[in-house]
Amino acid sequence: MDPSITTYNATQADDRRIICELLADHLSSGLPDAQSKVWHGHPVWFLDGNPVVGYAVRKRSVQLLFWSGRSFNEDGLSPEGTFKAAEKHYTHEDQINGTDLQRWLRKARDIQWDYKNIVKRKGVLERLK
Repeated sequence: MDPSITTYNATQADDRRIICELLADHLSSGLPDAQSKVWHGHPVWFLDGNPVVGYAVRKRSVQLLFWSGRSFNEDGLSPEGTFKAAEKHYTHEDQINGTDLQRWLRKARDIQWDYKNIVKRKGVLERLK
């Protein structure tokens, strides 16, 4: 895991820091071949340069975001934004369900939309997998 993510997590309030550290551990172990870094101010994991999952500390929660999450067909994820992203919000570490998270990470590897080239394609997403 990129050291900038460790720094990001360490700067959070205790309750948020614990959630961030747990998510980082799950994301790193669930996507061992992914590249990770703080991107646009938040930790993000990439497969072949394509963002697939990340998290951000928000005012009332920690937001877990899957860039292609709407295509997962998972009740535990809510649509976010205007593209294919879906999210889950956590306010306490006990809300993190490792079984769900690992399933979502497998889907994040298998179901991807090409966000890496969205600007080049002028906002048009194409399915990669």
